[in-house]
Amino acid sequence: MSQDKAPVTQAIRTLRQYKVAFTEHLYEYVEKGGTAESSRQLGVPEHAVIKTLVMEDEAKKPLIVLMHGDCETSTRNLARQTGRKHVEPCTAEVANKHTGYLVGGTSPLGTKKPIPVYIERSILELERIYLNGGKRGFLVGLDPKALVPILKPTPVEVANPHEG
Repeated sequence: MSQDKAPVTQAIRTLRQYKVAFTEHLYEYVEKGGTAESSRQLGVPEHAVIKTLVMEDEAKKPLIVLMHGDCETSTRNLARQTGRKHVEPCTAEVANKHTGYLVGGTSPLGTKKPIPVYIERSILELERIYLNGGKRGFLVGLDPKALVPILKPTPVEVANPHEG
């Protein structure tokens, strides 16, 4: 393990600060591989691999959506449920600026500035999730309920299952 030591990112510092129990999972990052690739390499269900999506509303204010890896986000439903007129994904460059993380390594934990977090309600019902640890090729496994006191996420129902 000493050779493949997990990085200490801002996300890891945040988990330690809140004394959250978590496991570290390194995998070979594949450009555009997404959650299908990380779940395959780690041997965990893609439904439990959680995407951190950085979006913007009509005023260009950022928000984060935590979504199951095997689902898409309905931006129309998200806008409606969060009282916004319009929500769309940020460009990679804008997402990097908002969070301080590189896209592909974005964690909702330890972002550069506070960003409101919305979580697909069913994620909180899972026993264990795998969330980006703040670097490409690095996930942390934890109880999703452990995120609530840290992120204070608002539960939403905006998932559209992948057809595939």
